[in-house]
Amino acid sequence: MAVQDGSYDRLRAAGCADEVAYVQACLRLFFNPAADAVDHGGVPAPAISAANVADIARLNKVAVFLLKALAPALTGAAPPGLLAWLEGYRRRTMSMNAACIGDSIAIHQVLGDRRVDFVFLKGPLQQQLLYGDHFMKPSGDVDILVSPAGFSAAREALRSAGYEVAGKSRSVWWVRFLGEQHMVRDDGVRAATVDLHHRLQQPGSPSPRDIDGFLRRRREVTVAGAAMPLISASDMLLLSCISVAKAFFNREPCAGYVCDVRAAASRLSEAEQQKVLDHAAGQGLADTLLLGLRAADVLLGGTATLLSDRAVRILARIDNADLFHMVIAPWLSSLRWPQRRTVLWELCGREPVRYLAEAGWAASADLSRRLFERPAAAPVRGNG
Repeated sequence: MAVQDGSYDRLRAAGCADEVAYVQACLRLFFNPAADAVDHGGVPAPAISAANVADIARLNKVAVFLLKALAPALTGAAPPGLLAWLEGYRRRTMSMNAACIGDSIAIHQVLGDRRVDFVFLKGPLQQQLLYGDHFMKPSGDVDILVSPAGFSAAREALRSAGYEVAGKSRSVWWVRFLGEQHMVRDDGVRAATVDLHHRLQQPGSPSPRDIDGFLRRRREVTVAGAAMPLISASDMLLLSCISVAKAFFNREPCAGYVCDVRAAASRLSEAEQQKVLDHAAGQGLADTLLLGLRAADVLLGGTATLLSDRAVRILARIDNADLFHMVIAPWLSSLRWPQRRTVLWELCGREPVRYLAEAGWAASADLSRRLFERPAAAPVRGNG
């Protein structure tokens, strides 16, 4: 079953309330396998559009979650054609992530030889820790974080391995304000991409105060006999919430990130939850953490934990129904999105000084983008 182009427009036109409810029910079943069956709003599964479910799952990067939720005993709850598409998606994800793991091993060797301090972000290594499976979500790029001081050294080390900075990511806006560059190596068989970061949030949402702390708190995971550096459990939760805030700012579907928030938070004891709250406050990300947690409760059901209790207050003017659709179906024309400055005010803890600093940074970034990323002007032809 091919997924059509122009998915946003098609899903917007179709509405897809039943399909969205079906995807949510499958995700809840994934996190609560004791549930007896998929509740898809009383709509018989055959009446649900498999193509629309596939688009919603693909855009949110949760297709493999659906496949695992729809165990053999529940195959009757799947609309015709969906399981075959999900299985194909899973095979493509396995192929993509296996290549990503191979690239990660090679990058680890290169940066280790050059004594570059770094950690891996997201990707198959994180998926293994959160879900016990390297192949839950497709990872086309290898994401790594270095300190701002080590950015140039890391870039040169990657160049020695055949990677080159790609396209527009050479600009001041990418390097200074986004704090990352895409680097690509193409050996004629396949292209491998590294996202080299020295920042962890785009302008318009609060950034962590201490990037180097992500490096200091790293853990090691063993892959093919090599000890690979990965961010800590608390930073993994924070980074997932940062990704939710970024998607919210860009009005992009983010159920996959929200699932990561739930998976990371569910591993914490009450004492560890308090430590995460304190850790997030120290990084200036307390309200970013709460946004991710509230999104997880709205999408996947509340957990009656310390984290869930604290999350209720964030963006309280947005009701649960709207927040749910902002997470999983942001293409809906009926959504009344809050102004971005309103969200930034909330994520800054309603602190005027912090808000003005972040708003000023965002304005500077926007000006830089306008100046340095304008399309080239067409040449002016003379009359003579």
